[in-house]
This record gives sequence, C-alpha cells and structure tokens, in this order.
Amino acid sequence: MVLSRSVESNYNVVFDCKYHVVFCPKYRKKVLKEPVDIRLKELFLEKAKELRTEIVEMEIMPDHVHLLIKCDPQFGIHRVVKSLKGYISRVLWMEFRHLKSRLPSLWTNSYFVATVGTVQLDVIQNYMESQKERSD
Repeated sequence: MVLSRSVESNYNVVFDCKYHVVFCPKYRKKVLKEPVDIRLKELFLEKAKELRTEIVEMEIMPDHVHLLIKCDPQFGIHRVVKSLKGYISRVLWMEFRHLKSRLPSLWTNSYFVATVGTVQLDVIQNYMESQKERSD
C-alpha cells in the first residue's frame, strides 16, 4: 500500500500523523506463521477501517508485527493499538485454538511506537526560526 501525501481532517484538526508500531506475541513465540499471518492481515485491515484509521503498510514476521498507521491524533495511537491487539487476539483465539494452548495471552502488554514525519526535523526547525525572524 502506498500513502498519498494528502492530509486528513476531523472538523477541527487538519493532520497527517503516521506512526511506526511494533509489537510481539507473548514470550516472542513464533506463532504468526501461515495461515495465522494471512488472517492477521485481514483482521488488521478490517478493524482499522472500523476505527477510521489507515494501515499504510504492514509486515508480519513469525515473532513480531510492524505496522505503519495513519490515525487521528485526537483518537490517539494508544487507543488504536489497544483496539487492534484486543480485537485480533479474541478473533484469532476463536479461529486458531492452538494459540490459546501455547500462550496465556496472544500479545505482550508493551509495544514500540515512533512518529514518522513527512519532513525532516531540521527543515521544521529552520522554518520555525525563519518565521520568528520575519515577525521581528
């Protein structure tokens, strides 16, 4: 999937917020293999649509998941990740019973998140400094 450079709006905020998110199955078990990984991708897209969030890119490894998520900053990336992990865990446990026997819970509580900008930090800093100089 390729992200367009367009911005989004939620009536009072115009935004272009993207986040790189990584999380793992409990104990970093290698349980995200076929056919689980295929179903996992479908579930991510399904739930993201429900949350009005976009999964720009995803990569499923046997022991971890990488997502590039575009979401409304007022809804928050934490709520998106929590909703995705909770929903997917319930569905996968129902559909793949062997997961429940191998893990007390599907996902670890933790995850990694980093913002992904459309411009570099130094460009923004220079722009902000130039704005101050203009107003003086």
